[in-house]
Amino acid sequence: MRIAQIAPLFEAVPPKLYGGTERVVSSLTEELVAMGHDVTLFASGDSVTAAKLAAMREQALRLDPTVKDWVAHYHRMVEMVARRAGEFDIIHSHIDYFPLGLLERQNTPFLTTLHGRLDLPEFKMIYETYGRTPFVSISDHQRKPIPSLNWVRTVLHGMPRDRLTPQPVEQSYFAFLGRVSPEKGLDKAIRIAARAGVKLKVAAKIDAADRAYYDREIAPLISQGHVEYVGEINDSQKPGFLSGAHGLLFPIDWPEPFGLVMIEAMACGTPVIAFERGSVPEVMEDGLTGFVVNNEDEAVAAVARIPDLDRAQVRTRFEQRFTARRMAEDYVSVYQDLIAARGKPQLRAVAG
Repeated sequence: MRIAQIAPLFEAVPPKLYGGTERVVSSLTEELVAMGHDVTLFASGDSVTAAKLAAMREQALRLDPTVKDWVAHYHRMVEMVARRAGEFDIIHSHIDYFPLGLLERQNTPFLTTLHGRLDLPEFKMIYETYGRTPFVSISDHQRKPIPSLNWVRTVLHGMPRDRLTPQPVEQSYFAFLGRVSPEKGLDKAIRIAARAGVKLKVAAKIDAADRAYYDREIAPLISQGHVEYVGEINDSQKPGFLSGAHGLLFPIDWPEPFGLVMIEAMACGTPVIAFERGSVPEVMEDGLTGFVVNNEDEAVAAVARIPDLDRAQVRTRFEQRFTARRMAEDYVSVYQDLIAARGKPQLRAVAG
């Protein structure tokens, strides 16, 4: 099968540091290639892939301070994909609503995986404009704000089985991993750790848009003795960081569409204490891979129960539910259904 993957341009694929969607696109692309498919990845030129790389610009947008209008780069990429549409059996977009109008008007089947929140009025307006377009959700909960879309499947994220693995290190702290922003709940994580009497290590990115929030709300809390801020980390640093944690604190305060950090922790055998928001109940198995709680009081109580969980079983559940191979197989099934519905023969079968 000849497959086009359209990735965001803000980060390389895979991202050098923080970047959820780009990391998922990388996992999917590499697994599809490993399965024998002919994949073209439309992404920034600093991406690294076994697929055919169609470089849309030299480097990721986040790394280029000269960019004044990032939308122009996206519009150009969509045009480049549309001009080559006839080369593919299926086009798979990961860049929200940007390509919908143009790709609806050509003959190659295409689908869009929505990676973000959908509970803003503008999103309902724009996506409902394309009522026939096939969409994939990354959790069932993500669909709730716009249930009337042409949802063809929910495909939970996955990642390479051996990208992150448990390390033989002693557990001596709790971890917070991701991004500093109000909805991610770092302030809650710091309070939970303080009340539970445990150390908290924070590995988190601070976007320019969140700098004022960090300075105002988080910096005074970081100065407390039980908190250590280690900064943004890359994939090579994650196994040691997560394996060294008794558990990951994930006290989110928003409708999380998926929460990749939860399965990153599980891959390292690290249980997660997560607030019951968004996708959390679909990803976490309460009492097996961690604890799903409703508030800080319940999170503090859960900290004391973390030793009751089997870290080997946490890793096993990751392998059973969240590998890149399972994710890729799910998407291939969607691709085949869409191609069959369009009545278009495949240009090339999967290599044996």
